[in-house]
Amino acid sequence: MAMLAPALSAAPQPPSHAIAHTASLAAQIDNLIGEPRFAGADWGIAVVSLDTGRTVYAHHADRLLQPASTAKLFTAAVALSEFGPDYRIPTRVLAQGDIRNGQLDGPLILYGMGDPTLGVDAGTLSWPDQMAEQLAAQGLHHIRGDLIADATYFASPVMGTGWEAIDLQSWFAVPASALSVGENQVEVTVTPAAMPGAAAQLSVTPNNAIPQLTNDLTTSAARTRNDINLYRAPGDNVLYAFGNIAARSQAQTFKLAVPDPARYAGSLLRDALTRHGIQLDGKLVSMQWPRRDTALQAPTHVLAQVLSPPLGEIVARGLKRSQNLYLQNLLLLAGVKAQADAEQRDGANGFITSERWGIRAMQQMLEQIGIAPTSSLIEEGTGLSRRNLATPNAMARLLTYLAAQPYAATLQSALPVAGVDGTLLGRMRSTPAENNVHAKTGSMAFVHCLAGYVTSGDGERLAFAVMLNNYAPPPGAPSATRDVDAIAVILAGSRSRTSTPTPVAANQPVN
Repeated sequence: MAMLAPALSAAPQPPSHAIAHTASLAAQIDNLIGEPRFAGADWGIAVVSLDTGRTVYAHHADRLLQPASTAKLFTAAVALSEFGPDYRIPTRVLAQGDIRNGQLDGPLILYGMGDPTLGVDAGTLSWPDQMAEQLAAQGLHHIRGDLIADATYFASPVMGTGWEAIDLQSWFAVPASALSVGENQVEVTVTPAAMPGAAAQLSVTPNNAIPQLTNDLTTSAARTRNDINLYRAPGDNVLYAFGNIAARSQAQTFKLAVPDPARYAGSLLRDALTRHGIQLDGKLVSMQWPRRDTALQAPTHVLAQVLSPPLGEIVARGLKRSQNLYLQNLLLLAGVKAQADAEQRDGANGFITSERWGIRAMQQMLEQIGIAPTSSLIEEGTGLSRRNLATPNAMARLLTYLAAQPYAATLQSALPVAGVDGTLLGRMRSTPAENNVHAKTGSMAFVHCLAGYVTSGDGERLAFAVMLNNYAPPPGAPSATRDVDAIAVILAGSRSRTSTPTPVAANQPVN
C-alpha cells in the first residue's frame, strides 16, 4: 500500500476580512438549503481548503448519508493505493501440460483476472484472435480436452452487497466477473412483423451472449400502444420476452446484462480457435465461484496473454461514465490482493469474500488517513447499494488525502469536468464552475450528491462534498441536480481571500 499522508493539522485563522467573506459564502449556501421545500430533506456539506486545511463551510458534515455513486471515490482510492496507476490486469490462457507435436493433452483454461475492459479497449478488441494467434504460433492445432472459461479468481457473488434483485438484468448492474467481456452487456432488439397477429422478431447482439430466449412477443395493430416486457430471473440464463409491439412501428432496442460472462467469453475464444485451425475435442465449461476448477489444482503455465490498459485509465473510464462494473471489479481486485497479503503474513484466516477483503483494505486505508470507521460505512464498490453510508467530512477528507498523493493528477483528470465531459457534460455550463469543477456525481431515487475539487474565484483550491438525501423536488421547483450544482457554482465564484464574492443566485439555472 502507498505511504499515507499525515492527518490535516489545525490551520491558522484567516484574517478578519477573509472571515467576513467566508460568512458571505456561507450565507449564500444557507439561503439555498434553508428553503422551505427542503424541510423534509437531509443536506450534508463539507468544503475544505487544500491550500490551508481550513474548513470553508460545513453543514451536518458528520451526518451519515447515502453517497450513491460518489462512493466510487473510495473504491478508486483503494485501487490506486494498492496497485498504482500503471498496473495492467492480465487475462491468460493456461494449461497443465506442454504442447507436443502440435497437441495439448488436457484442458485449455481461459483465466480471467478481473479486467473490466476486455473486448472494449482498443488493445483487446480482437482479444480472442490475439490469443488464438499466440497459441497457433506455438504449433498448437489440437486440444484433447475441454475449454474452461474460469472466473474463479474472484471468490465472491457476481452481484455487490445490497444490489437490488430487480436491477440485476439491467445494463448498470451487470455481473462483476473476473472474466468479463464487452462490459458484460447485450443489446436486445424487438422488431414488429409485417402483419398484426404474427410473432415479433427478437434479436440479440452479440448473438450468443444470452444462451436461451423464450419469445412470446406478438405484433399488434398499427398505432396501438407498445407493451414490451423483458424478464430474466436472478441466476437464470433464460430471457423471457412477452407483450406486443405495434405493426409498422420502429424497432426497439434495450441494453441488458449478460447472464454468464465467462461462458460468453469462452465461446468467443472457441470460435477464434476454429478460425486459426485449432481443433477442440471437448466442450465449453464456464466456472464461477463457489465452484472450483480442479484443473487449477495442478501447476499450470501461461500459453497466451493479453493486458488491460493501465489501471489509471480504467479508473478514469469508470469515474467519467460512472461505470459500475469497472469499480466493482477494482474493489474485488483489491480484495484478492489483500487476501493474498494477509495469508502470506498470517496464514489461513478463514473464508470471507473477495468483496469483503476489498472493503477491509479500504477501511485500513481510511483509518491510516484518519477517517473514523464509523464515518464511512461502504459495503461494495459502486454506490449502487443503499446500504452504503458516508459523511460529507469523510468524503472531503478522502479528497484532501488524494490531492497529496503521487497519483493526484491521475485521479483529478479521471473525474468528470463540469460542462466538458463524463456525467457532468451538460451541467454547470456558462457558470464559473464550467471547466473548473472536477467531481464525481451520484444519484439514485431521492439521493443527489456531488464530490470533488473546485478552484474559487480568487484561486483557492477546495475539496468539497455535497450530499442531498430524502428529497424529491415539488412541482415547479428546480431539479435536485440543479440545486446540488448551484452549490458548486457558488464555490467556483467565491472570493474569500481578498475581495468581495460575486453573488450567485441560489436557484441559478444550469444549462
